[in-house]
Amino acid sequence: MNSLRLVFSNLRYFTPVFLFATLNILYGTWAIYIPKITAKLQLSEGELGFAVFFMALGTLCTIPFVPRFIKNIGLGKAVLFAVIGFCVLIIQPFLASTYVLLCASLFGVGIFSGLLDVTINTLVTEIERRDEVHFMSVSHGFFSLGGMLGAGLGSLLMPYIALPKWHIAGVSALLILINLLLCKHYFSIKAAAHEETSSFKLKNLRPLVGLALIGFLVMAAEGAIVDWSALYMEQVTLASAALAGLGYTIFNGTMAIGRFFGDAISASYGSRLIIIVGSFIAAIGFGIILSGSTIYALLGFGAVGLGLSIVVPELFRYSGNLKGIRAEEGISFIAGTGFVGLLLGPVFLGFLAETFSLKGSFSALLCFTALAGLIAVRLKRN
Repeated sequence: MNSLRLVFSNLRYFTPVFLFATLNILYGTWAIYIPKITAKLQLSEGELGFAVFFMALGTLCTIPFVPRFIKNIGLGKAVLFAVIGFCVLIIQPFLASTYVLLCASLFGVGIFSGLLDVTINTLVTEIERRDEVHFMSVSHGFFSLGGMLGAGLGSLLMPYIALPKWHIAGVSALLILINLLLCKHYFSIKAAAHEETSSFKLKNLRPLVGLALIGFLVMAAEGAIVDWSALYMEQVTLASAALAGLGYTIFNGTMAIGRFFGDAISASYGSRLIIIVGSFIAAIGFGIILSGSTIYALLGFGAVGLGLSIVVPELFRYSGNLKGIRAEEGISFIAGTGFVGLLLGPVFLGFLAETFSLKGSFSALLCFTALAGLIAVRLKRN
């Protein structure tokens, strides 16, 4: 809990974690209105999936250029540009009147989402290094809380809001205002200078590829749970309507709790061991989910959330401290592959569910997390 006290006692540390919350508050608000946007444009599930793919494509196209962008204008300025741009662009899908405009707007959202994701993780890494503190895991905890806040409050307000675009516009405007008030605490920060080296020298390629694979696998599993957990509870465990959404709620809750304690664990045991243990805890959780019992499935979702909660923050911390690689380069590489996994995981799970069964597709997620743990075993201890 030292990290929480640190965050709430000093705006220098609270400001970065609020940036993480900002990102997922907006995503949570977007998520609850997907059915309305789909109905307005009369889209099939396949068309919606293809549109969301443009978000991943926007992120992929952006990631390679983020390190250069940070280097040219400064880390703090890049963060502010990214958060304001994302707050503005997330409104555009709500305004789209045609399918083409929806795809184009989601591509723009993906660009700024990728930029914001990399810059805020680089910002936390830089502050941790300068001040010799740990709060990366807490930052991702606020990301989880942001999603719960955006979706939770949004669901309560939805019946009273006639047009979704006014809801997202109001949330975006409020977040822009708060971030403008807080930005003085990071605006002048620049990334640490490094000797000019290539991130893709043979000696550096192996750890980056390993971390990228882990990021892709665990975030694909996370994304799949977001979209498919309620359906699994309903169709496989035969849970009641009241319990169907509880799996995702428990998953988010244990993920937030794990991230609030993750920094203290990281300071004691290091990133590598946490990634290994967290991946295997998630794999065990998926095994419990596959039991088919409602109660056991709920416990399994809790275990998966706890395991994955500490893996992703440590991936960013580990990649941001690799020797011979600038923090923004390592984090860009991991963020890009991880974010693509987060978006493509639900699509892949849907394909498996349609081809085989929903229970069989969750078996694939068990394999994903177990494989991530095995890859982590091969990472360098230091």
